[in-house]
Amino acid sequence: MNILMLPFLAHGHITPFLELAKKLSRKNFHIYFCSTPINLKSIKKRITEMYSLSIELVEIHLPSLPELPPHYHTTNGLPFHLNSTLQKAFEMASPNFSNILKTLSPDLVIYDFLPSWAQPIASTYNISAVQLMTSGAMIVSFCHHMIKHPGVEFPFPAIQLQEFHDKRFRRTIEKFSKASKEKQVTAVNNDQPPPCNFELFNTFRELEGKYIDYQSVIGEKRVVPVGPLVQGVVDDENEHSEIIQWLDNKGESSTVFVSFGSEYFMSKEEIEEIAHGLELSNVNFIWVVRFPMGEKVEVEETLPKGFIDRVGERGLVVEGWAPQARILAHSSTGGFVSHCGWNSTLESLFYGVPIVAIPMNLEQPLNAKLVEEFGVAVEVNRDINGRLNREEIAQVIRKVVVEKSGEDIRIKAKNFGEKTRMKGDEEIDKAVEVLLQLCKESKLLQN
Repeated sequence: MNILMLPFLAHGHITPFLELAKKLSRKNFHIYFCSTPINLKSIKKRITEMYSLSIELVEIHLPSLPELPPHYHTTNGLPFHLNSTLQKAFEMASPNFSNILKTLSPDLVIYDFLPSWAQPIASTYNISAVQLMTSGAMIVSFCHHMIKHPGVEFPFPAIQLQEFHDKRFRRTIEKFSKASKEKQVTAVNNDQPPPCNFELFNTFRELEGKYIDYQSVIGEKRVVPVGPLVQGVVDDENEHSEIIQWLDNKGESSTVFVSFGSEYFMSKEEIEEIAHGLELSNVNFIWVVRFPMGEKVEVEETLPKGFIDRVGERGLVVEGWAPQARILAHSSTGGFVSHCGWNSTLESLFYGVPIVAIPMNLEQPLNAKLVEEFGVAVEVNRDINGRLNREEIAQVIRKVVVEKSGEDIRIKAKNFGEKTRMKGDEEIDKAVEVLLQLCKESKLLQN
């Protein structure tokens, strides 16, 4: 059976799609993995010899726009003002996708929330298509609830946003709701067939059981969990070896890994408060600092004066990228200071590392509430205007990593990680049955 996978052009979407591709290839599916050349180039080395015959990379070319050269056909490092231009270019690539389907004739398409044409084009070739939600079930059910029952409290009291996060999130939902309605109207006017009656989700029952059930009801589609879709540890001894050697010299569970994902760039004020928080905590740390593509910034210039000298051997500041899975899986790592993007959250849980939650935007504040409710995280409180405070950051880091008051959190995270890793492919086996059925339906339609 052949499956074509089309993720959105963000690394946070490409990673779970690729991990699902690997799991499905081990179940005798052949995968066509479709993305822009710049994104495929970045994942090539993650397709090891084991997968080289069963996962085939397929380039989709976006139309040429003057402000969007090919190296910008990804959200990774993309200047913020070009996000909508990239989405527009992706929407304009539908003829190329149609040609790809015509040439490859897969049995099934697994697509993302964007672009809008993946499912309608697949249906013109009588190919079944199913959506993979790269986020968790709680966040999607929360959004559905806000749209369908405005003004009614979400039925799970632990998931409530603070005022400044709430205002931001409501604005995002309003935009999403408007776009979603326009999409539905277009689908009806064009007489498009209804989408599949279930959705794949990058989640698992132990973490999100009640939210999976609620989403199945409110979203009016069965939720099929396939997660956690977590990037495995690529054991390339030469790559980033200085980071791992540095970590090898630290005590067990003595170090925090600090990273805010590949899409978020911190303000000078945020960098300053986090730096002082790390310094005050007296805990070892590896901190990944990122800047948008093309910005010429010296990392040391953005940090408080004398910071690097004062923390000395206790801290390691890395610019751009670090091997997150390897660091989280390392025995010296005892905490993850995280923005709570869904991929990072799942990786932390998978490797048994407790979370110091500093959510920044979009769905991250809700993910932070979820892992705090689950008992494996503590969120750093902000002031009424959403500003961070260095003392508060230091206090939460110490609680999660070293103090007796955080012992339960550390034990729960460790035990949960062990249990999750032991489970292996239980969720995926159930999903495979459903996908095989869809592929068979496609074959019947095509014959």
